[in-house]
Amino acid sequence: MTTAGTAHDTSTRTGPAAARQHSLREHNLELVARAVFEVPEPLSRAGVAAATGLARATVSTLVDQLVAARLVRELPAVTGGRAGRPAVPLVPAPRSLVGLGLEVNVDYLGVRVLDLTGEVVADRVVPGAFHDSDPAVVLGRLGELAREVCDGVAAAGMTVAGARLALPGLVDPRTGLLEVAPNLGWSSLEPVGLLGLGELPVRIANEAKLAALAELAGGSDVAAPDSFVFVSGDVGIGAAIVVDRALFLGERGWNGEIGHVVVDPAGPRCSCGAFGCLEQYAGKAAMMRAAGLPPDAPLAALVERLADGGPGVPDSGGASADGALPAGRALGSALADFVNLLDVSTIVLGGAYTDLLPWLRADIEAVLADRVLAAPFVDLQVRAAQAGPQAALTGGAREVLQAVLADPAAWV
Repeated sequence: MTTAGTAHDTSTRTGPAAARQHSLREHNLELVARAVFEVPEPLSRAGVAAATGLARATVSTLVDQLVAARLVRELPAVTGGRAGRPAVPLVPAPRSLVGLGLEVNVDYLGVRVLDLTGEVVADRVVPGAFHDSDPAVVLGRLGELAREVCDGVAAAGMTVAGARLALPGLVDPRTGLLEVAPNLGWSSLEPVGLLGLGELPVRIANEAKLAALAELAGGSDVAAPDSFVFVSGDVGIGAAIVVDRALFLGERGWNGEIGHVVVDPAGPRCSCGAFGCLEQYAGKAAMMRAAGLPPDAPLAALVERLADGGPGVPDSGGASADGALPAGRALGSALADFVNLLDVSTIVLGGAYTDLLPWLRADIEAVLADRVLAAPFVDLQVRAAQAGPQAALTGGAREVLQAVLADPAAWV
């Protein structure tokens, strides 16, 4: 398995200006790398110089270093019909340096590798049942999957820059400690060492926040808004808050636990110990039960049941047959609280909610219209996520590569 030195975590950054200080070379390497990576159309060396304000000779030297480090690739020269040397377009180097996304969820383990172009070069998702599981066993199994995948990409000549481990709970990236993951039954745990990945730099993060970063990165015909609430629905329900294209993390990064917002104080006990949490009505297992399906049934079974007009997500008229709040109305209630508190007008639904949105939308929008104070004056939007399945894996791998982009000098 090919590994590399520790990369710095940079969830969100804006492009810097040219530096005139001790870290001149390092800063300007980052400046040039961002000019190559963050434009829709490839730039030449002259284009990079114009975009950064750096001298052409300086840009040429720095580009040569980035090419030698396999961070940037030169495309065939293009003649523009003018006198002089043909322009050489510069693009992110494919299948060279790669980022590794890892995830433990309640019903699957995942490993995904992305290269600097954003292409998925390896992907493994293994279903399972990990509620109240042994973390040493589960994380050891995930580590085995990761080693198999990393060995494969290394054999193809790629270098793994690092990994992000997505977990569904309260995590402290500064200390590497998982405080609690109620749906896994894990608490007070240092998970990285249990992966057994040796010197590969691994950092932990909350699953919903990584999924939101994957959404923010785009990759679809529908661009992500600058500010939104991202809600990831699975057995558990997590959220992330994006404001002006940056994650809002709160004091310790523990915000967004929307699954444990109480929507009915008289409701059933949740795995967190409270009563009437959103997860008891709009979590995947709860929706399966409401549809008369086993809690561990595949999501496709619920979609099929709903498409056939079966029970599961009742209309907006009231409670379902077993007396529980309909999932859409419960979710709308919790989201209305978020919108009233945060003043964010776009809600992006990911995870299981992406496929279930056609049956949830009417109830969610009805509750938002009724309970959001600003509803008459703003255009509240509820949209499906665009980042694809297991988005936290994509977000984790992207975060590794963003760290590389923030400090390209470490790889030159």
